[in-house]
Amino acid sequence: MKIMAMCSTGLGSSFMLRLNIEDIVKELGLRDVQVEHSDLSSASPTSADAFFVAKDLEDAAQGLGDVTVMDSLIDKDELRAKVKALAERHALV
Repeated sequence: MKIMAMCSTGLGSSFMLRLNIEDIVKELGLRDVQVEHSDLSSASPTSADAFFVAKDLEDAAQGLGDVTVMDSLIDKDELRAKVKALAERHALV
């Protein structure tokens, strides 16, 4: 499974989100999960199996497929819950 963390520029916040997702993937013991980051304008539905974006990009991310919207990019508890829910949706746990 490929997860894409995205922000408007593909630099700061998407990179931070990627690192945090990678930590949680390891913590949950998920296998065969690849995490990348990108700017939103470069993403397409085939770029990844699932996408994580901040709330301000929710409308722009519609049409990509499995999009998880984060209320806070720095809340690791929210992120952990949403990664866990994604793993359950995709039968990774």
